[in-house]
Amino acid sequence: MASEKICSILLFSAVILLLQDAPSVLAGDIVHDDDSTPKKPGCANQFVLVLEACVVMEHHNHIVKVQTWVNGVEDAEFVGVGARFGRAIVSKEKNAKHTRLILSDPRDCCSPPKNKIVGDVIMVDRGNCTFTRKANTAQNANASAILIINNQKELYKMVCDPDETDLNIHIPAVMLPLDAGARLEKMLTSTSSVSVQLYSPRRPPVDIAEVFLWMMAVLTILCASYWSAWTAREAAIEQDKLLKDASDEIPNTKYASVSGVVNMNVKAAVLFVVFASCFLFMLYKLMSSWFIDVLVVLFCIGGIEGLQTCLVALLSRWFKHAGEAYIKVPFLGSISYLTLAVSPFCTTFAVLWAVYRNNSFAWICQDILGIALIITVLQIVHVPNLKVGTVLLGCAFIYDIFWVFVSKKFFKESVMIVVARGDRSGEDGIPMLLKFPRIFDPWGGYSIIGFGDILLPGMLVAFSLRYDWLANKSLRGGYFLWAMFAYGFGLLVTYVALNLMDGHGQPALLYIVPFTLGTLMTLGKKRGDLKGLWRNGEPQKHCPHLRLQNSEELSPE
Repeated sequence: MASEKICSILLFSAVILLLQDAPSVLAGDIVHDDDSTPKKPGCANQFVLVLEACVVMEHHNHIVKVQTWVNGVEDAEFVGVGARFGRAIVSKEKNAKHTRLILSDPRDCCSPPKNKIVGDVIMVDRGNCTFTRKANTAQNANASAILIINNQKELYKMVCDPDETDLNIHIPAVMLPLDAGARLEKMLTSTSSVSVQLYSPRRPPVDIAEVFLWMMAVLTILCASYWSAWTAREAAIEQDKLLKDASDEIPNTKYASVSGVVNMNVKAAVLFVVFASCFLFMLYKLMSSWFIDVLVVLFCIGGIEGLQTCLVALLSRWFKHAGEAYIKVPFLGSISYLTLAVSPFCTTFAVLWAVYRNNSFAWICQDILGIALIITVLQIVHVPNLKVGTVLLGCAFIYDIFWVFVSKKFFKESVMIVVARGDRSGEDGIPMLLKFPRIFDPWGGYSIIGFGDILLPGMLVAFSLRYDWLANKSLRGGYFLWAMFAYGFGLLVTYVALNLMDGHGQPALLYIVPFTLGTLMTLGKKRGDLKGLWRNGEPQKHCPHLRLQNSEELSPE
């Protein structure tokens, strides 16, 4: 139906808008450039800055958990960041001592405290003097540790000034955000006894979240590729029947132009990445809570359409009559009864995710909507040949590297990572991600991967399977198996690099593109198929109708 094809193209256009800001594989962290601040004897601790609901993969991190106890009963837990100076904090909770917490007088601890301190943890306000002076003052007053309350909700590095010399500090120093300080002060003023326990758990080098994310990405491309290839083969079989029947209405288009499929060309591939850069920059400049809400709405629209398309395709095998019977709906045109039946479920599913997206279980619904959306796009949008695939992935390769790494030179921060985390928006980040909780990480949080790191390579992998099926190649003798292996290996290398680089966000396409493109080109060159893959994208077929016509012209009367 024409209306279905229009809807498919509109979906593709909407998804382009959704996927422009697809970030690379991240740990969801804020890892500041630790080498940019001065290090010297007594001021050389490694540390990273953390926000709530973020994942940090720094191996020798100095993020600190502050567990509170009110009148001997366990209470709230806060997260802070350790200083460059001072004693390292124990990593195991069982080795951390319960120590009484007191409020400094004066509050800034720039001068010796008036209250008596006997091995207590002292809480002070930021400001009026350096961090090291506060720590030295607390140490001289016999404090066992110092909690410095920031004057903002964010956390910042506590470093040493280049000209500081009095760095003989032997007590731990921890910064807590403003809201944590307010709660601790309320505890101190309303209860008789508050104690704290400071410890800094070490993160596992690898979490099972990376394994599941890898499997989700690979299986998504696998399912989408087989669906795309099956549709292409069905269309090719139908076309062959028409050709063999020597029909006068033989279509003069390729299989990919039927059933609402959109073939990407070189120009569209380049414009895709150019438009992606413009949209990403707009997100960077306009990032706010209301803009995140707009993205949530767009994601819900795309997720509804994607989930609906996948469910209809799956259920039509059992409810074939409902899938083939249509009804006219105002403004929407002809819609099958099956589509009409599943639409309320898909809409309700997406709306419930949007309402409860900040809950701990919301990642499951987000992943379902995201996977369905990616599979649907890979079914609708096809890379017709290796030439277009190379241009698309090549431009995306440059796009990823520029906005993750090079943008730091112009904007003093990585634009891609800032947008992915949702900085300045008050939210956890953009919804166009697959995410999985870090189950064995004591700090919790999520590992994430952007849609673009699945969708763009997935177009090339799906193309390889369509080619194999149309060319009647075996699994081992074709290209799909090796393209699939190359993608999985490239994504695996990305996660290895993520761990080796202390959790800094990595552009996944930096590793995936060379593996996938290199594998297809190398095999194509070796097997002599490179020219066909590059230009045609499908095996050459002889037309029976033309052969019959030519034989009639050459036969003697």
